[in-house]
Amino acid sequence: MRRNVFVLKSGAARPGGLEKMSARLAQAFEKKGCDVTLVTTGNANFSSPFHTLSHTLKSKMSFLKALEFDRFCQEMVQKARPDLIFGLDRNRNQTHLRAGNGVHAAYLAQRARVEPLFKRLTFALNPLHRTLLNLEKTAFENPELRCLFTNSSMVKEEILHHYKVDPRKIFVVHNGVEWNESKSAFLNWKNEKASFVSELGLDPSDFHLLFIGHNFKRKGLDKLLHGLAALSERSFHLSVVGEDKHREQFAALTRDLGLESRVSFFGARSDISRFYQLADVLVIPSLYDPFANVTVEALAMGLFVLSSKTNGGHEVLTKETGTLIESLEDRDAIAAALMQALKHRKSEESAKQIRASVQHLDFSHQLNLIVDRCLL
Repeated sequence: MRRNVFVLKSGAARPGGLEKMSARLAQAFEKKGCDVTLVTTGNANFSSPFHTLSHTLKSKMSFLKALEFDRFCQEMVQKARPDLIFGLDRNRNQTHLRAGNGVHAAYLAQRARVEPLFKRLTFALNPLHRTLLNLEKTAFENPELRCLFTNSSMVKEEILHHYKVDPRKIFVVHNGVEWNESKSAFLNWKNEKASFVSELGLDPSDFHLLFIGHNFKRKGLDKLLHGLAALSERSFHLSVVGEDKHREQFAALTRDLGLESRVSFFGARSDISRFYQLADVLVIPSLYDPFANVTVEALAMGLFVLSSKTNGGHEVLTKETGTLIESLEDRDAIAAALMQALKHRKSEESAKQIRASVQHLDFSHQLNLIVDRCLL
């Protein structure tokens, strides 16, 4: 008998890792012979034939949007009574859940370590934080929940620390990467690097560091800049790809630290693969990332990766493919990690070895691990 599966994800048509995951997951369930319905918000136009229930959010405030989508999902589920409900967002009720956003309680705990007292006091009053904490507690501790997937062991441990969940329900499946799809861009990296360096007006002899991400503070860009300023070696260049409403503050910090000739802000870009081709090392100094997708994307493009310990993606690194920042609070520790990274200029041989290290994380393989577990 064909099983009726609901996949819940707000804003599934928007670009992004979790949004792409929702469509690919729905397609994977269909390939296994399931009848799939995607429950989402906004305009969800997919080429796949699975059914879509889309809700236009009327609320303007973020916490009300979260509650409105949760209510919509509950209404649709009560009407259809599906056999399996797979949640990719913060919703109260589902039979299977992937905690791709991590643990909000853990994120706030990390922020509390670096924010001033006044800011920390606002956490308890902020309606968005209160709403997300309530939603995730209800979801994780729901007795009807059969499987809880995390994309890192770090997130699994955070769930067990903050909530009452049977550890036997939790399965770690690391984020996948489009390994085969990236092959052409990888093979051409050397020629493309020469072209792109010239196009951007950069020095080809520099050691090229890459930072990718929006929300610069959460991604640790300020920590990275202070670490770079502590280096005596200045034959590097950092490309910052991403946007932030406080971008000018970070640009000012760059100037104050004397790094204006060593750092370039490129804003949001659609040609991310060209920056992977250009770079020697990707730096991920995140304050909190359940599993930064850029970790495996960079590895698949042959880049050495420097990561914080609070990026769950660090779990796929080896001493040959990456290194860790021991403490984001210690500028000297960041500088020491950067010095280690600067020893790993990309070469044809090293790039091939690094790329091979994530072949087992091909997106389709990781997706099937989740779907097969759900259908047991």
